[in-house]
Amino acid sequence: MRAPGPTIGHDVPMAPPADGSSARILVVDDEDGVAELVSDALGIVGYRTERARHGMEALTRLRESRFDLVILDVSMPMLDGFSVLERLRASGDMTPVIVLTARQQKEDTRQGFTLGADDFVRKPFGIEELTLRVAAVLRRSQPASEDTSLRLGRIVLDVDQHQVTADGEIVELSPTEFRLLHVLMSEAGRVLTREQLLQRVWGLDGWAETTVVETYVSYLRRKFGDLLTLRTVRGVGYQLIIPTT
Repeated sequence: MRAPGPTIGHDVPMAPPADGSSARILVVDDEDGVAELVSDALGIVGYRTERARHGMEALTRLRESRFDLVILDVSMPMLDGFSVLERLRASGDMTPVIVLTARQQKEDTRQGFTLGADDFVRKPFGIEELTLRVAAVLRRSQPASEDTSLRLGRIVLDVDQHQVTADGEIVELSPTEFRLLHVLMSEAGRVLTREQLLQRVWGLDGWAETTVVETYVSYLRRKFGDLLTLRTVRGVGYQLIIPTT
């Protein structure tokens, strides 16, 4: 028996999406009832949704056209959600992904974020919760244009172009890596707590059990090497050191 899916009631928000857009969302779930309910609820608040019934169909749809967000179930036949996410990121597709799962293992959360998920929602969930998380992920994937660019030593982050260069060479970053670097560079010199980073980069509150911050900090250290000095403040968080020269 499959675990219960989302619940829906009078708390479904009727206002337009918080980011003011009519984003195009691919809902990937082999369970018709869940997929239809999610699609209908997102449609009510102004999003445009399309459906894929399994992982292989999802990959085909994403190759053929552009989506602003993917809502991806983990437990599916043929190709599970984690495999879809892994293939998506390996191909260079950085479309934001919200992972859905009925499983309760902590390892699933770590694996989903490590593979490049932007958020993680457990079944059963309220539709209002899901729509709020969708709006938050879409906002985070579209940085405000007024921020223009940031420079730290030989690293330049251009928000308008969604591009980072180091010594003039482009550094390929996932959307989550880009957001984390953006936050750290915006607050260079300050110690940011782990909780602050979880809230500002992932939109998570009180997720003390996840190691996603540590994982993504290690990714940035590996990609930038000596050009980026990220100090670990034990028991607190991280500090991006401002170069003296």
